[in-house]
Amino acid sequence: MRLGYRRAALLVCSALVAGAIASPASARPQHRHAAPASAAHEAPTLPEGNSSIYAVMRADYAREHKAGARSRRGRATKRRSRGRGSVARAPLSGGFSGNDLVATARKYIGTNPTGRRTLWCGAFMDKVLRDTGHKGGGNLAMAYAHYGRRVSGPQVGAIAVIRRRGGGHVGVVAGVDPNGNPIVISGNHNRTTAESVYPRSRVVAYVVPTN
Repeated sequence: MRLGYRRAALLVCSALVAGAIASPASARPQHRHAAPASAAHEAPTLPEGNSSIYAVMRADYAREHKAGARSRRGRATKRRSRGRGSVARAPLSGGFSGNDLVATARKYIGTNPTGRRTLWCGAFMDKVLRDTGHKGGGNLAMAYAHYGRRVSGPQVGAIAVIRRRGGGHVGVVAGVDPNGNPIVISGNHNRTTAESVYPRSRVVAYVVPTN
């Protein structure tokens, strides 16, 4: 009798194990927090073609990035351009603009209208003054430091009196470079009338006509 009970128990255990192995996975109880298998592998639905929100976002970003790059290049170009060429200053006050002196001096660039062979920068300045209806200042460059009225800086149209080794030089200011150095049109610059930058440290005085 005792052996019969043991055999019966073994048979019952075998049946339970076999049933558990044979039962499909879908019949097993699932954890209440587990997502269905179909939901776990389902791809998100996106609008198709160029209407996709992601495509629109990428296009907007590309446009903004391109516009930003153009703006940065523009700012960089402006910064570089400020370091080149001449910087024009405001006209002189007191009823004298100096534009006539600059225009008259500039028309003689590349020539020597004085007829002198040496030391003719003062003679050239004297001619430009007389051509524009002003009182002449003579032929000596350094004498122009006492001509007319002094002004404080290298304003366009002012006369710049410049010292050099063994003498002086004189001409009319046509502009100012980014470092504050005057751009001067003068006679006897490399034996001709020319427009060139002179170091501001060499300027003795800036003057303008009073008549």
